[in-house]
Amino acid sequence: MEIIPAVDIMRGKVVRLVRGDPSKYKSYEHLGDPLSVARRWISNGARYLHIIDLDAALGFGSNFEVIERIVKGSTVPLQVGGGIRSLDAARRYLDIGVDRVILGSLAFKSPGSISLLIEEYNPERVVVAVDHWKGKVMIKGWKEMADIMIDEAISRFSSMGIRYFLVTSIMRDGTMKGVDLNVLRELTGSFDVNLIVAGGVGSIKDLILLNRIGVYGVVIGKAIYEGRIKLRDAIHAVRRMETS
Repeated sequence: MEIIPAVDIMRGKVVRLVRGDPSKYKSYEHLGDPLSVARRWISNGARYLHIIDLDAALGFGSNFEVIERIVKGSTVPLQVGGGIRSLDAARRYLDIGVDRVILGSLAFKSPGSISLLIEEYNPERVVVAVDHWKGKVMIKGWKEMADIMIDEAISRFSSMGIRYFLVTSIMRDGTMKGVDLNVLRELTGSFDVNLIVAGGVGSIKDLILLNRIGVYGVVIGKAIYEGRIKLRDAIHAVRRMETS
């Protein structure tokens, strides 16, 4: 299981929100600019990074140039999401070297765009975001319901060739109160896809539980920024479990 640190960017700075609410944000500017933070997590053992443009997701602007600097200055691959709502925007990120783009609104509003990206690039480079509130998929920066349940969404897009899904529990996002284990256990038992989990991770115990049910990766944000989890310890704990 891959432990994937999050670098969420708003107005060019690293921040964390609670349940995607921009009024409930905390800046981590004291840790440095986004590239410095990315390099911090890499130096602590991260083999992959999760970069989100919150301004683009919420319709406030874009941090493309900031993210481009991270791509050029990092030694590990990145997945990038947040407000990528057109084919051109997705292509732009893929063409500068982003390993995977995370698509939510575009996937649900224009499934044909996903088919085109798969043909032009590779299914391995596209992640469909199934951000959910009590099992119902949300899009447009978590402001709009997509009128589909999470299991239906995974079934639909996996049949198109998508292998990676980002499953975020909006209710738990930024709370560090534990993961939505029941929903995730049901998904890992029903689908042969790579599930990347986000929302609610607050302890190494959460990571161990997720590893046991077979998720592919876990995005960790607030817990490592607040010191609740030390990234290096988390990575070692999971690797020990997998080799024992």
